[in-house]
Amino acid sequence: MNTTSYIKQILDIPEKSISNTLQLLAEDCTIPFISRYRKDKTGNLDEVQIEQISKISKQFEEIIKRKESILKSIEEQNALTSELKQRIEESFDIVELEDLYLPFKKRRKTKADTAKEKGLEPLAKIIMSQKNNDFAFLASKYLNNDVPSEEEALQGARDIMAEWINENMYVRKNLRRLFQRKAIITSKAVKAKKDEEEAQKFSQYFEWEENLNRTPSHRLLAMLRAETEGFVKLNIGIDKEEAVDFIEKAIIKSNNESSEQIALAIRDSYKRLLEPAISNEALQEAKEKADKKAIEIFSENLSQLLLAPPLGEKRILAIDPGYKSGCKVVCLDEKGDLLHNETLYPHAPQNESGMAMKKIRSMVNAYNIEAISIGNGTASRETEFFIKKIAFDRPLQVFVVSEAGASVYSASKIARDEFPSYDVTVRGAVSIGRRLADPLAELVKIDAKSIGVGQYQHDVDQTQLKNELDSTVMKCVNSVGINLNTASKSLLSYVSGIGEKMAENIISYRTENGAFEDRKQLKKVPRLGEKAYQQAAAFVRIANAKNPLDNSAVHPEAYGIVEKMAKDLGIKTNELIASKEKTALVKPENYVTEEIGILGIKDILKELEKPGLDPRKAAKVFEFDPNVKSIKDLKPGMILPGIVNNITAFGCFVDMGIKESGLVHISQLKDGFVSDVNEVVKLHQHVRVKVTEVDEARKRVQLSMIL
Repeated sequence: MNTTSYIKQILDIPEKSISNTLQLLAEDCTIPFISRYRKDKTGNLDEVQIEQISKISKQFEEIIKRKESILKSIEEQNALTSELKQRIEESFDIVELEDLYLPFKKRRKTKADTAKEKGLEPLAKIIMSQKNNDFAFLASKYLNNDVPSEEEALQGARDIMAEWINENMYVRKNLRRLFQRKAIITSKAVKAKKDEEEAQKFSQYFEWEENLNRTPSHRLLAMLRAETEGFVKLNIGIDKEEAVDFIEKAIIKSNNESSEQIALAIRDSYKRLLEPAISNEALQEAKEKADKKAIEIFSENLSQLLLAPPLGEKRILAIDPGYKSGCKVVCLDEKGDLLHNETLYPHAPQNESGMAMKKIRSMVNAYNIEAISIGNGTASRETEFFIKKIAFDRPLQVFVVSEAGASVYSASKIARDEFPSYDVTVRGAVSIGRRLADPLAELVKIDAKSIGVGQYQHDVDQTQLKNELDSTVMKCVNSVGINLNTASKSLLSYVSGIGEKMAENIISYRTENGAFEDRKQLKKVPRLGEKAYQQAAAFVRIANAKNPLDNSAVHPEAYGIVEKMAKDLGIKTNELIASKEKTALVKPENYVTEEIGILGIKDILKELEKPGLDPRKAAKVFEFDPNVKSIKDLKPGMILPGIVNNITAFGCFVDMGIKESGLVHISQLKDGFVSDVNEVVKLHQHVRVKVTEVDEARKRVQLSMIL
């Protein structure tokens, strides 16, 4: 079996599409580039399908490496028979491969090893043959200094048989199926710690049990965290008698003294070897599924957050609100550069609201401020109300934005490099302003795990999480495209084909030589070769470039095609751009080449209609209920406006303008069954919710979207 046929077994994708995609990946083409500019080769596969092909091909490579390692190890033990070699070579199931290798795996000395050293393996073989024998007489033949009695001889033989039963592939395979269908996860409190304050958040798991295959990802991860922190003990198991009965039917073929000995070995094997191993496998498999689900949710939330509507290039006054420490205020120009900063104290205990109003008005006028951005943390509502009381000379849009991760950014090396002369409070306020102007450009500077739109992100596989989130950021950056002359190093590093080191080189080149005038200049950047240029060029934009196509998603390799289209129509290239009437006259089939097929040509025409179009919508001001300022103002039955600020497997959290976000459980999203929260709501969606329960002591609010 080769890579293509292996992938074809798993994915319902044509073999040619898989083969061509693997070839492009082998040529170091990136997923965004392949999905956008090689549609004709892949058969119009999207980024998700291409990523699946990439992941499964890596799994296949790992299986091949593992098979080679197993074969080598068994061969070194002089135990590799032709039959075993064939079974290993024909298997592409990693679990099956490990079962085949189990008898030959190096391990600590076992009871069976000790019994074999005492010469009891022939006795075990005789018993396993299940012929009716006088075992007292038979066992007496194996007595020696190490085996002083018949019972000890039989016990040693049972230890050897228990290991054989444990290594029986049929038994292991079918036990796994039993665990997959019937395993129960049980959680019990650790008595010594159950009364601790920290333990109370896990109180529902002090006495809990349910079918493992029905346990939702968030609940399993919560139980595992509770166990890790020492508050509960978990157990995974099935009905012992059912398991033993199955093994007996599989192994015992007689009804005599030997069957009694084998039955004892089976019980020992299940209790001591099989149950611990298979239950651990079942838990690990469930954990992997839970991780996958949690990472998928995190990735989807991150994507929605990064692609949140930008305000655009506006002059922004940003406020990081606070009480005693004051409100940190910064003024930013259209490019997000810092023009001015100071700290004002409009709230208690200083209550210098009059002076703060005058200063805010003065800054708005002096720096031609067009919008105000307020962080949604401590004192956010009070600051919003305060700002809206100010009589400005002209209408100003006032936005409340999420400040999740702003403190992480402000203390980071990126922030220190950007603002070496300012402290963390000023940097945090700058981030709050910039994420209103362009959430994507600002949030890529922050470790995705710190943005706060996931669940149990510290409990899942960290390598998988990082890979998935990095992939998500790359997809978002390349779906939007970036301004080559204003993009930060962080943003540039996620552009297809560039990476962190190349981003540094681009910034250095830009600093030394001034703004890029066309895409071809990228080739002059040190160490940026033809392959990197091919992968990156179409994802960067140059405003007011000599060639208008440099500010579009048309790839430079297709410029000649566009020029030919214009020439055939008797017009200039720039007349073809942004003219739906003229692009409608183009016949796509006339411009197909070996490299760019009909799908690529249609994409080019679509791009020419609206070149460089940002797929994101424009930012909109949202108004919270002015009468709700804290959890104390909430009453069951109230209907309020809110913004979805996090999505989990069990529901979504809604910001109602107070410190505590309310939970809309998945059952309360709409009438009828909901299997996926993302089918009903999206991050930053404006919604109306009904308050159903307020627990002021625990600071929890239950909401419903069924009004």
